[in-house]
Amino acid sequence: MSSLLKVDSEIKTKVDAFRERITSEAEDLVANFFPKKLLELDAFLKDPAINITELKDIHSEINLTVPDPILVPHLHDGLETNAKKRKLEDGGGEDMVGGTKVFVMPGGMMKSNANLVDLIEKVKPEIRTLIEKCNTVKMWVQLLIPRIEDGNNFGVSIQEETVAELRTVEGEAASYLDQISRYYITRAKLVSKIAKYPHVEDYRRTVTEIDEKEYISLKIIVSELRNQYVTLHDMILKNIEKIKRPRSSNAEALY
Repeated sequence: MSSLLKVDSEIKTKVDAFRERITSEAEDLVANFFPKKLLELDAFLKDPAINITELKDIHSEINLTVPDPILVPHLHDGLETNAKKRKLEDGGGEDMVGGTKVFVMPGGMMKSNANLVDLIEKVKPEIRTLIEKCNTVKMWVQLLIPRIEDGNNFGVSIQEETVAELRTVEGEAASYLDQISRYYITRAKLVSKIAKYPHVEDYRRTVTEIDEKEYISLKIIVSELRNQYVTLHDMILKNIEKIKRPRSSNAEALY
């Protein structure tokens, strides 16, 4: 069948070498890397840094003082007050609350929550590693899928299920990175609100709630990463025969 399409011999040699390299890397990942990594993540889940019971210990101080109120006398005998009341009645009150203009932070740059930043910097490489390794194993399984034929496709369906599971794990891991980015954006907006409205306590409380939520989410992410390594390792090992040889020679002889 290959005679129907002329392929340069040098390119074919390089492609075959690529296939062999992917095969070698993927088999080593499934046999050795996945079980080692799941044990590492399981040990990480027992680390004191990720098992803080008192969530107040991860709180970060927000060094934005509440300014003293400034009393401005009404100079127009109540006319300005009446105008404000009319705007509030007309639904335009939101525009009247302008907040404090912020040109510079009193204490310099407002720092992130150092406890969470340290934990995120430990978790992010693990997420990236899972995505990269899943991509390699997925490519290996895809290269093992035989040409399309009518019948005797049970082994091929197992290969396709494995590819689908690997793709799902990749997508979930990528969503973890998006979640971390959303945390930073959300927290930055809240801190900006505190700088503009330093007298509103709810904004300050919301920041601590966001930090606590992110801490819990990071622990769940590590747990999910471990579980995904366990699932992939178990799934591929249980079906390794069909994954590597989707069509048996005996069945092929019947057709």
